Amino acid sequence: MTEPQVQYAKTSDGVNIAYASMGEGPPLVRVMPPGMVHVQRDWATFPGMYQPLSRTFRFIWYDPRGSGLSDRDEIDFSMEAMMRDLEAVIDRTGLRSFAVLASGNSVPVAVTYAAAFPDRVSHLILVNGWTKSSDFVGSPGQEALDALIDKDWTLYTETVTRVVMQGYDPHVIDHFAEHMRACIEPEAFRAFIAAARSYDVSALLADVKAETLVLHSNNNLIYPVRAGQKLAAGIADARFLPADDMNFERGAALVEEFAGPAEKPESVEPSAFRTILFTDIEGSTGLTQRLGDAAAQEVLRSHNSIVRDALRAHSGTETKHTGDGIMASFTSASAALEAAVAIQKALAVHNEGNPDGAIRVRIGINAGEPWPRTRTCSAPLSS
Repeated sequence: MTEPQVQYAKTSDGVNIAYASMGEGPPLVRVMPPGMVHVQRDWATFPGMYQPLSRTFRFIWYDPRGSGLSDRDEIDFSMEAMMRDLEAVIDRTGLRSFAVLASGNSVPVAVTYAAAFPDRVSHLILVNGWTKSSDFVGSPGQEALDALIDKDWTLYTETVTRVVMQGYDPHVIDHFAEHMRACIEPEAFRAFIAAARSYDVSALLADVKAETLVLHSNNNLIYPVRAGQKLAAGIADARFLPADDMNFERGAALVEEFAGPAEKPESVEPSAFRTILFTDIEGSTGLTQRLGDAAAQEVLRSHNSIVRDALRAHSGTETKHTGDGIMASFTSASAALEAAVAIQKALAVHNEGNPDGAIRVRIGINAGEPWPRTRTCSAPLSS
């Protein structure tokens, strides 16, 4: 897949906002806080989230003012300014109805927009969110960060990485502090943190009409799980999924299941004959407990790479990532069978060179005329 191209939208107060768009499916806008997003770097920094989502959605993300490739000297981070940034991107991309994905300090921005424009936001996915600063001020992680924010910037970003990114891809952990320093200047980040403490969307939750999914890590050291519970309880019919661990690939799979199309972007007629291939990593339930987070994620990445290489070589289309496997569609049974053989051969080569990290994968194939499916959200966040 090609690298994303950076484009610009201009806010009503004249600020240039950098954004990128990838994919052809229903639109999904990711709202991130300043200091955590950089439209040019994100594609390579977070491959476990950005690339899977762009295969299902028209995935759009942007740099808020004062950060990334947007105007860096604009450091008004009031809620009104944050809304202007989001509105500029929506207007520039011509979106009418779309899903919104937000996490951490950007959750109040997403909630504010969804409450103000209930006819435009179809789905709302909120990760490790909160309604007002009293939900998290005083938490162990926040107290540690507050003690460092006015001191050494490098030490602060390294600490943020260790506190915020627990359980994530080791590649992300290794590079996130550097990524954060490339996203924002320390003065601007301190200004954002100060502004965010004034956000309070408690009174807006009842105005949110979008289908809402609230995901929250039970082990988050900054935003306690009760903050996510409070958020979900205030939004009518919101679904709340707590998890003991969280990573980008599992999160992307849940976002796809919750807000993705009933059919993938390629249109499949009900009478069209398709062959479906499924992969499933054996023993995935105990993988993290047995190997640890880092090794388990490495197994998953190796599986994904091997399967996707086979799909490309045999004209298969990935239709879903289940967290420990991949579902793909083929127009012929022979192509699906050839892909399955290629996957097993590649796994054999991998396992021969990695006896301690051997991957055992079950593969199933079924052929027939697909029926329309109904979307549910029953999958757990962690196995």
